[in-house]
Amino acid sequence: MKKVKFGEAITILVIMLVILGTAVIRFGLSPQIPVLFTIALLIFWAKIRGASWDDIHQGIIDGISTAIIPIFIFILIGALIAVWIQSGIIPAIMVVGFKLISSQFFIPSTFIVCSLVGLSIGSGFTTISTIGIALFGMGVAMNINPALIAGAIISGAVFGDKMSPLSDSTNLASAIAGSDLFDHIKNMMWSTIPSFLVSLILFWILGSAGSAVNAGKIARTTAVLTHHFTISWWALLPIVLMFICAWKHIPAIPTLFINILVTVAMIFFQNPHESLKSLTALITDGFVAHTSDASVNALLSRGGITSMMATVSLIIVTLSLGGILMKFNVVQTAMEPLVKHLRKPGPLVTTTIFSGIGINLFVGEQYLSVILPGKAFKPAFIRIGLAPLALSRVLEDGGSVINYLIPWGVAGSFAASTLGVPVLHFLPFVFFSLFSPVFSILSGFTGIGLKWADKEK
Repeated sequence: MKKVKFGEAITILVIMLVILGTAVIRFGLSPQIPVLFTIALLIFWAKIRGASWDDIHQGIIDGISTAIIPIFIFILIGALIAVWIQSGIIPAIMVVGFKLISSQFFIPSTFIVCSLVGLSIGSGFTTISTIGIALFGMGVAMNINPALIAGAIISGAVFGDKMSPLSDSTNLASAIAGSDLFDHIKNMMWSTIPSFLVSLILFWILGSAGSAVNAGKIARTTAVLTHHFTISWWALLPIVLMFICAWKHIPAIPTLFINILVTVAMIFFQNPHESLKSLTALITDGFVAHTSDASVNALLSRGGITSMMATVSLIIVTLSLGGILMKFNVVQTAMEPLVKHLRKPGPLVTTTIFSGIGINLFVGEQYLSVILPGKAFKPAFIRIGLAPLALSRVLEDGGSVINYLIPWGVAGSFAASTLGVPVLHFLPFVFFSLFSPVFSILSGFTGIGLKWADKEK
């Protein structure tokens, strides 16, 4: 196959973006079909250019292989959500939350709580699928806009994931740039703290201007939860266990397995007559609530392995598309001319940020949105004298945090599936992800917080 030229690469990417954007944003279609259609066009183009079937298949395999671990984690999270509801953990969090959190400050409180949990465990996915679901249920019971609640949950989860030394994406950005992990986290504060504060102010304003809180509905919801679920301090055990596993640096997969097993033991302790068949159905198909309140049934009927299959299918087809693009150097070719002509910090930081956003749009994978721009722009950062810390911060601000805003992205599709709110609905309210690249670009042009190699030495 002949080498792809710059103009050809740009044309391919633009056509892809038009197809996906029009189908998902303009017509509101599910992303899977537009992505499959784009893959078909891309395969047709590759064959015309002389590519072999083996190369096309290898591109698909290479793309999917990057997400094998996340896919397995999503399956376990589906199981975890189901058993956490059945055992009363999520209902208990909701009941306690109704008593502790003022409805007037619910949205900013949600943002802060998810930020702290994410910071402690280093996983945005786990934060959203555990404490996030409970907070989402509380917010809906308070008549607050579901998209705003989801935005506060995801913003907090992204902040915690970004600033935690336990986070995979934070460690990856530090490693790709060649900077010290804790120096990298400290340096990220130049863009992270302003983004956090602006987000908190906006959540405070919007939360105060939300729908009128129905105290009667909250009381009814609490009564229904207390009547139909076991609400006790034992619900804290799996939550504490999750924090202990994070503190011991136990990876996500064994942590989830341990938590599921402990929660299953709690279910059998609460109901010794629970059958193995019903437990298997719970883990496979999710929890189905049968209470006297239809809104509670809608909130808590979720989880299970099958609930994650739509997300898994979207991830597979999206990363297959990304794998083909990478195999035939379409993305790399589009980025090459940019690297050669960047000589000043402002344009370099801005271009790197938008490259990360572009990778998220075209490939849909947050790790690749860090790896590809990191490798492509590292020589340019070195050439003009910027320190590795400057690059690692930019990779986070334009890479991993943006993936939650992409309807066909790994993180975005996961959050939408878990919370039941479409990406395009909560996107305007994920303030932390929206402002992080803005403050990073401002740093590049003003020089505030920008690290130079000679000063670092």
